[in-house]
Amino acid sequence: MKRVYNFAAGPSMLPIAVLEKAQQELLNYQDSGMSVMELSHRSGLYTDVIETAELLLRDLMKIPDNYKVLFIQGGASQQFSMVPMNLMAKNGKADYVNTGSWSKKAIKEAKKFGQVREIASSEDGNFTYIPKIDSSMIDQQADYVHITTNNTIEGTAFREIPETGDVPLVADMSSNILSEEMDISKFGLIYAGAQKNIGPAGLTVVIIRGDLIGSAPESFPTMLDYKTHSVSGSLYNTPPTFAIYMAKLVFEWLTEHGGIKAMQKVNEEKAAILYDYIDQSEFYESPVRKDSRSLMNIPFVIPNRDLDAAFVKEAQNRELETLKGHRSVGGMRASIYNAMPLEGVQALVDFMKEFEKENK
Repeated sequence: MKRVYNFAAGPSMLPIAVLEKAQQELLNYQDSGMSVMELSHRSGLYTDVIETAELLLRDLMKIPDNYKVLFIQGGASQQFSMVPMNLMAKNGKADYVNTGSWSKKAIKEAKKFGQVREIASSEDGNFTYIPKIDSSMIDQQADYVHITTNNTIEGTAFREIPETGDVPLVADMSSNILSEEMDISKFGLIYAGAQKNIGPAGLTVVIIRGDLIGSAPESFPTMLDYKTHSVSGSLYNTPPTFAIYMAKLVFEWLTEHGGIKAMQKVNEEKAAILYDYIDQSEFYESPVRKDSRSLMNIPFVIPNRDLDAAFVKEAQNRELETLKGHRSVGGMRASIYNAMPLEGVQALVDFMKEFEKENK
């Protein structure tokens, strides 16, 4: 069976064990004679799937009891609208930190629903760093503060979560959820598209503090109200059943491998292997400031040489896939999410050494 090391930013590679389990159960789930894709979302078998998925996620992330876990659709991009629609209800304003492409899209959507203030930005440095945030910058009358904890395109990440006092902190955690330990109590709301560290595309996980639910005006669409999904147990309509099932398998895999603490240790080791090689090399460079580097998405460039296309093509010949960098950054980008094994990162570094030697 052919398998490559897939460094895509998303959809990303999934653990082999998860794919094999899904394959085993694909035609006949729990001796039902049906695939999990064919189960009624209101059946006892599927109720067990979605409830187990939530319990596993709560345990992995140590989610407090006063937070709701919602499994919904629409991706993180839909959350760009749902967050202000639901949370900008009291004072009609919010503070945003602009750290890249996804932050800019979130800001653009939020401006449709209220007053948005950009309290910090790293645009002056082409988003190669995370700006410092302190409580004095925050409007205490803001309905929330929004950050993107990890910037998939730019390869930056918050190494410290800002303190926002009584103002709820909202985080787009799509590309680093489950990769490192987080204190959930610091956040009012967390949202994440699934296709990085959770499972296949089509599912969005929302973790929201209970007191932030129920403020959306009656005139807003029912499906865009967090209360709708909260009171129905994420079953108001047919949810992305197979994606939730796959997420459950990923949560089981994470649990079996020691949970997030153990995964963070592996992720730090993987990132160190790649960053250490780039930093000592006179051929490659990281465009990201050291104190802002992501553990999940690592861009690198070959300065002043038109070798990007050759690098990507030769990497593919070595079964190292999807290394082309985003057009706004250029160069290459290695996304090394939870499912990427240590061996995959080492194989990439070995190839990089050979490519450097051949093209100096």
